[in-house]
Amino acid sequence: MSETTHDGAIAMSAPPSPDDRLSPAEVAAKYGLAVSGARPGLAEYVRQLWGRRHFVLAFSSAKLTAQYSQAKLGQLWQVATPLLNAAVYYLIFGLILQSSRGIPSEVFIPFLVTGVFVFTFTQSSVMAGVRAISGNLGLVRALHFPRAALPVSFALQQLQQLMYSMIVLLVVAVAFGSYPSLSWLLILPALVLQFVFNTGLALIMARLGSKTPDLAQLMPFVMRTWMYASGVMFSIPVMLRDKPAWIGDVLQYNPAAIYMDLVRFALIDGYGSENLPAHVWMVGLLWAVVLGAGGFVYFWKAEEQYGRG
Repeated sequence: MSETTHDGAIAMSAPPSPDDRLSPAEVAAKYGLAVSGARPGLAEYVRQLWGRRHFVLAFSSAKLTAQYSQAKLGQLWQVATPLLNAAVYYLIFGLILQSSRGIPSEVFIPFLVTGVFVFTFTQSSVMAGVRAISGNLGLVRALHFPRAALPVSFALQQLQQLMYSMIVLLVVAVAFGSYPSLSWLLILPALVLQFVFNTGLALIMARLGSKTPDLAQLMPFVMRTWMYASGVMFSIPVMLRDKPAWIGDVLQYNPAAIYMDLVRFALIDGYGSENLPAHVWMVGLLWAVVLGAGGFVYFWKAEEQYGRG
């Protein structure tokens, strides 16, 4: 095509593009273009996350090492912190409030320490999950990777920290008469179930916390309430013996109490099956599957929203 300019010259105009009649979506499809940051399918998302497994492991280990890097005792605080918490709870609840009623003294101390360590595992995973996205916006906006890698790595960091605490817990159990036996092997599946549950809960809290940063200020109160309702410092069946049965059932079947009971039963000789709710392993598995899978899907559905705005 040509046209005459004001000085009489003939200017050639570009021929119409064959793409002019196509919609933007059709042009993108024609040239293989995709929306930047678009959410992949669930199966593809799982594949991408698995491909970043080395990053997840390295990131969780680095965060764990850096957590106490400024303290003189360094990594010893990974053990000292939950142990000091257990000592405080024993002073207040064991000696002053006598919450050990119905539990022999040689059982109560490992009972209490187990409860503190196991609940701290869940508590720390939740609190880290709340800040997983909002506290790492620079990383989220700078790099392209499955955002689920962040809450998963924080849950894994807490699992690694629990392993240090378990060394102290085993020493406490032996010191009060619970010696190694085959039942100790049950600690492993119990902690695996709790890790899956914690990861799902961390994923849920990460999505909520990414849009509501103030949630990080509210969660300590929620977690403290949950701790007092989960039998960390007392036996739920003994303390609620004269209360309606449904109250005890609700408290015993809450997931924090379930995982504490599983570890206590595996570790402590004097903590028998009569202290456990019915079908406790099945309930623990159900909590892990529902929260683990449900939390992952819930987080994935908002994948393209993280770091925006």
